[in-house]
Amino acid sequence: MKKIILSLALSLFTVFAFAQEATSYEGISFGTGVTKGNVITTKEVNAQLGESLKKDMKITGTVTSVCQSKGCFMYLELPNGETMFVNFKDYEFFMPKDLAGKKVVLDGFAERKETSIEDLKHFAEDAKKSAEEIAKITKPKKEIVFEAKGVVILKN
Repeated sequence: MKKIILSLALSLFTVFAFAQEATSYEGISFGTGVTKGNVITTKEVNAQLGESLKKDMKITGTVTSVCQSKGCFMYLELPNGETMFVNFKDYEFFMPKDLAGKKVVLDGFAERKETSIEDLKHFAEDAKKSAEEIAKITKPKKEIVFEAKGVVILKN
């Protein structure tokens, strides 16, 4: 009887010792990936930043477009109909070019900055915008940009 109880106890201990809680999101991971916890939506980024110019955070949102040159940046949908520019830390990884419409989770930092006319035109060219659209870029843009160190394309 002692052997049965001891075997049962050992079996239960083994099950609990090797049970793992899911600590990261399911999907295709890039960079450092993203661990679960404290994720906000793109709608909450501005409020989360508050008066800060730069802040670490994890966000989730829907991709509206990806750089068609090599996947080196993307845009996430914002609730006001605009988009948030996302680049990738030290260009260590790139996104698939057909990512529009997919949900993603990002880990990195959001930053308030002014993007120059030159950079805006460069991004528009990489996004394969028309010459007319590029010509309309005549002033810098104050915006929140996100630098991701990890991205997970979520399974639907």
